[in-house]
Amino acid sequence: MSQILEAPRKKREKMTNTMLLMTISIVIFIALYIYAVLNIQGFDKPEMFLNLINENAPIIIIACSLTIVMIGGGIDISVGGVIMLTVMSCARFLNENQIADQTLGVIVTLLLALGIGLAFGLLQGSLVSYLEIQPFIVTLAGMVLAKGVASMLFEDWKVLQKAQGARNITNPKVLHEGFKALKNLKIEIPWLGYISPNNGKLIPAKIEIGAVIAVVVVICVFLMLRYTKKGRHIYAVGGNQQSAMMLGINVKRTRFFSYIMSGMLAGLAGFAYLIHDASANITSVGVRYEMDAIASSIIGGTLLTGGVGNVIGSFFGTMILVTLKKVIKLDPAIKVSYIQEMASGAMLGLFIVLQSIVLSTRGKGKMRLPEWLKFGKRTT
Repeated sequence: MSQILEAPRKKREKMTNTMLLMTISIVIFIALYIYAVLNIQGFDKPEMFLNLINENAPIIIIACSLTIVMIGGGIDISVGGVIMLTVMSCARFLNENQIADQTLGVIVTLLLALGIGLAFGLLQGSLVSYLEIQPFIVTLAGMVLAKGVASMLFEDWKVLQKAQGARNITNPKVLHEGFKALKNLKIEIPWLGYISPNNGKLIPAKIEIGAVIAVVVVICVFLMLRYTKKGRHIYAVGGNQQSAMMLGINVKRTRFFSYIMSGMLAGLAGFAYLIHDASANITSVGVRYEMDAIASSIIGGTLLTGGVGNVIGSFFGTMILVTLKKVIKLDPAIKVSYIQEMASGAMLGLFIVLQSIVLSTRGKGKMRLPEWLKFGKRTT
């Protein structure tokens, strides 16, 4: 007994950088949402929270894809273009190939969306991993290519519609009954509902199929990164490529895998967008999605330098971004739209500085500013 009492106590393990940054993003989201509940009408209803997920399911999905790539030390700015191409291709496929079986039509469209994403993942992953071309240049070319092909398909579609005498040719609507049913299908959650002040009836909160897909993606990617060998390899490659090679990790194959995952998730995000909107308006679909996804990942605690990040944090990073935009939109005191962009940019910059400060103080025992924020003494 005396030996047990005299045995040194184990030191408490420090929270990892990934967990620390994720915790900060969760706390900031909770604080922001509490502010919205107390000050903005409508945020006190649970349905508002679910609507934020319903409306932004594609961004949540590609935030997961960007998190995977960024943890591995890369970047992928083609995801918005891949979503645009996926939506346009699937909309035309459904409208021009009337598949009687609703289930079969949805399955084939899902496979087409994943196939488009896989093709971009294979191409870009090969160029980045095996030819060692800078990922920013490769994915920028991929974004331009995807948007160019999507524009070509859209212009060709307009020609066909004019020939058929159609009036509205600016926003292709999905005519397939299976997708119409998916768009209208919403899962009711009565215990998250609220009592209507008008008639006293319970109005249940509803979640769309696209939002369910987004939540499942977050969970699956989290489990993959945390509990599988491939996930640990991605962290190792992003943290220190040379050390990963010394440990016997195939760096090129790991990075290639991350781009394949990113491409397929971008295709899946396009499928989720089609479920929510059931149209292919090329002027809005996928526009700036890649920037929102990168910002969401960084706000959620993912470092551009690699090796640090978590998709749970990226989910809350997305929620911070979209909640902030919704608050600004609904606040009657703010009457100009460009404040949303200014606030998003300020939030992103704040988190980048916060990450630098937090990581620079790790293991030093006291709060110290990073070197680039210090004002050094003038020397003579």
